[in-house]
Amino acid sequence: MVAALRRLPNPRLTGLGAGLFACTLMLVIGSLDQLLFDGSAIVYGVLFLPVSALTGFWVRSADLVTAPISVPIAFAVGLVPITGGSAGTGGSGGLGVEVMAVVTALAVQAGWLYGGTLVAGLIATVRKIRLMTTRRRARRPSVPPRRA
Repeated sequence: MVAALRRLPNPRLTGLGAGLFACTLMLVIGSLDQLLFDGSAIVYGVLFLPVSALTGFWVRSADLVTAPISVPIAFAVGLVPITGGSAGTGGSGGLGVEVMAVVTALAVQAGWLYGGTLVAGLIATVRKIRLMTTRRRARRPSVPPRRA
């Protein structure tokens, strides 16, 4: 299993790249969810969790703080095709109806949003702690053992 995990790609994205990756992927997932599952909130939420994890893993070390920031933005971007907005009202409500549909979906699906943000935040925090520990060990001079 370890050998299979090592074969997976290990890109290092900048903060902006990780945000664009997450937004693009969630927009594609939202569009496919609307097309295949008629905008199922559960399918969208379940697929949001691995996107959050990948964003946390693939952001570079210098930009770790951006992972838990860009993931909720990506969640909101992906909701646009699912919500339907004015299509649900039977008329053309304009931009205001679209925005209110996304805001309502964010409120209703807050559990998925918080869960994905927590996943990305935990992964980024663990990576940062490991990075700090590695740097501390590298700076510590090696002391020869004492002789009795």
